[in-house]
Amino acid sequence: MIKNVNFKLISIAIIAFIFTSCKTESKSNSNSNPFEAQVDSILGLMTIDEKIGQLNLPVSGDITTGLGKSSDVGKKVQEGKVGGMFNIKSVEKIRAVQKIAVEESRLGIPLLFGMDVIHGYETTFPIPLGLSSTWDMELIEKTAQMAATEASADGINWTFSPMVDISRDPRWGRVSEGNGEDPYLGSRIAEAMVKGYQQDDLSQNNTLMACVKHFALYGAPEAGRDYNTVDMSKIRMYNEYLAPYKAAVDAGVGSVMASFNEIDGVPATGNKWLLTDLLRDDWGFDGFVVTDYTGIWEMMAHGMGDEEDVVALALNAGVDMDMAGDSPSAEAGFIKSLKGTLDKGMVTEADIDTAVKRMLTAKYELGLFDDPYKYCDSDRAKSEIFTEENRAFARKVGAESTVLLKNENNLLPLKKEGTIALIGPLANNAVNMAGTWSVATKQEKSNPFFAGLKTVVGDKSTILYAKGSNVDYDLDFEKRVTMFGKDIPRDGRTDKQLLDEALAIANKSDVIIAAIGESAELSGESSSVTNLQIPQAQKDLLNALLKTGKPVVLVLFTGRPLAIVDENENVPAILNVWFPGSEAGLAISDVLFGDVNPSGKLTATFPMNVGQVPIFYNHKNTGRPLHNKEGKFEKFKSNYLDVRNEPLYPFGYGLSYTTFDYSNFKLDKTAINFDGEITVSVDVTNSGDYDGKEVVQLYIRDIVGTVTRPIKELKGFEKVNIKKGETKTVTFKITIEDLKFYNSDLDFVAEPGKFHVFVGTDSTTEMMKEFELTK
Repeated sequence: MIKNVNFKLISIAIIAFIFTSCKTESKSNSNSNPFEAQVDSILGLMTIDEKIGQLNLPVSGDITTGLGKSSDVGKKVQEGKVGGMFNIKSVEKIRAVQKIAVEESRLGIPLLFGMDVIHGYETTFPIPLGLSSTWDMELIEKTAQMAATEASADGINWTFSPMVDISRDPRWGRVSEGNGEDPYLGSRIAEAMVKGYQQDDLSQNNTLMACVKHFALYGAPEAGRDYNTVDMSKIRMYNEYLAPYKAAVDAGVGSVMASFNEIDGVPATGNKWLLTDLLRDDWGFDGFVVTDYTGIWEMMAHGMGDEEDVVALALNAGVDMDMAGDSPSAEAGFIKSLKGTLDKGMVTEADIDTAVKRMLTAKYELGLFDDPYKYCDSDRAKSEIFTEENRAFARKVGAESTVLLKNENNLLPLKKEGTIALIGPLANNAVNMAGTWSVATKQEKSNPFFAGLKTVVGDKSTILYAKGSNVDYDLDFEKRVTMFGKDIPRDGRTDKQLLDEALAIANKSDVIIAAIGESAELSGESSSVTNLQIPQAQKDLLNALLKTGKPVVLVLFTGRPLAIVDENENVPAILNVWFPGSEAGLAISDVLFGDVNPSGKLTATFPMNVGQVPIFYNHKNTGRPLHNKEGKFEKFKSNYLDVRNEPLYPFGYGLSYTTFDYSNFKLDKTAINFDGEITVSVDVTNSGDYDGKEVVQLYIRDIVGTVTRPIKELKGFEKVNIKKGETKTVTFKITIEDLKFYNSDLDFVAEPGKFHVFVGTDSTTEMMKEFELTK
């Protein structure tokens, strides 16, 4: 029961309840608010300090990210100066803080509790870039649903996910957190993640309110350097970057996080065009907007004014909640400066009220006013987190996310026999298996590669292990890429001693598995690089292993596309495993030995070298395109002197242990009007020796437009399971919606004319048919 009961608040709430439906469900993006009467009744009782408090989101200090820890949180909660908290973990801790809010503050308003639940909770799935490589929307949705079940069982009710930033630049470390380079695929994943977290019913205690981020354009920083300036035309924004955010909004996402970068010269956190005109007025979003960590204060460094200027700018732009604005390191934030801006007439109390209403509405939607402790069931915490069922699913997802990049002479799958050498700094390290942004993961419980390999092989093979090298020769660099408890300890031996041990076991073995690549924190936030190659110490190790003459399988750990030209030329088999999650060792081993046939496909282009970056499949032609299929250099054409235009591995690429043949590709008609549709069909035959899954991809090219159009755009895909020797017919529907784009007036239109439609196994497919859109 609530102590210090305010009977006025309760009386008004009861009256409002009589006249208003209190059904707590995930909102549609209309402008109606079923909780308006209840919210208004509470708002009428609040002081200005309590209103501003509802807009304050301090970090708990339990698990911290960003710049620092908040202090005196309990006292602020008691005084009504906190609207929510983030990165506090466990039912006991959350219940204790919630109790202060509802039993010791004047109005008893419950708190939100958020966390960076990015790719799983304690049961951790592959990093998002790896998840996207499954091309399996049902599976991706289930990972979000399972993460919501676990996190909500531990007291969390809000997640800062999904991140849907499109990125074409692998130098940017946060490419690991996104879904790759394509807006169509990114939109489908955004929808799946929002549905997985929210399940269309936020009243249930096993769902989370989702927060799509980072709005907007964060994935396109200049030079690939995190937090750097973003500058692009509106037509590019609309056609290439905004779609996944809008898809999340259309799916009913409850909240939106503003990005750090600027848009048209104004930081997103203070950009009224972005947060109000576009997000609310054009798209109809009616949830709340939260800043990223100290985002308001950082506008001062952008050059937007003093602490009161940036606070007013944020509120007037449409920000509702300030993350970490009360941090000691932040010189500006709502809790520190908003009241002063009100006194000076820089903001109005009506604008503050609007933001408070959105925060209170979110709490009603989550059912927190009905039961502030609904997420604090200790029995759930004991029985629903990191269960055997969840871990089994994580193992499956980890295997499904792997991408087979090369398999010369069918070296893979390996046989469970003989002696196998497992070598590399990532071969026996549990804490790196979950990858970046896995703050809730119990790293020590993750399944390392070595342990998983021994489990899957059993007594059928002898497994020999050696570290082989450090992550890199440069100790300072290694410290920077093994942060946040994800160390790969150096054991005091010299580089030569490590290599000699590796070569000794390699020479005793029938096959070598080299577990090398990036450490978990070599990608992620504030992990930008200018070198896209494997660290030199590991490259040297790999080359030494190749010189033994033994067959070598490269198991590549990475959070970004890498430039692995040398490895592609010299290593017979390459399996890209990203960071597979808490069951990594088992998942990788399942694929290596053929218990699972790899079916992942790249969602981000792998370049030949960093000089090609940014590189992506759906680019536009120049006026002087290079047309020869051999990629040979031609003077006065758009190409390089020193490298071909083509990437190392294209978007949509991924091999299998079996082979798939495409045939009988056809359209049911060659012309449609604006109300018509075309059925595209193709037969796909598994012509190899293994059952397998193929991602059948459909691309469209608009041949002539009033503005230039990409050479191809993904407009459909289907992942099909085909038994060996079996043929399946895959069909797609093309409608007017698939042909629309934003023109120079930013109208979403389809233009009559001819189109090419492509179907195949990746974005380089040349299987093409033509149709026409008529008026």
